[in-house]
Amino acid sequence: MSIEWFRDLVICIFGLGATVAVIILVVLAFLFYFRLRPLLDSMKQTARTVAHVSTAVENELAGPLAQVVSFVQGVRQAVGFVNRFIKREEED
Repeated sequence: MSIEWFRDLVICIFGLGATVAVIILVVLAFLFYFRLRPLLDSMKQTARTVAHVSTAVENELAGPLAQVVSFVQGVRQAVGFVNRFIKREEED
């Protein structure tokens, strides 16, 4: 037996080992994916539900709240204008 024969044997063994390792990794990846797929689908559904809830909150709460805030701000500006007008009359 020469060194070339031993070298070829080592190359064949490592090649076979690498092939088996790649096959095992692919099988594990598929098993992992199929186990996580229901979880990922559930997360997608939860994200959709959160999007719908946030849209509903925006339509039902944020819009009317913005109208109330703008009304209050308008009243405050009107009161401030009247106060300035009254103070001018008192100074004159």
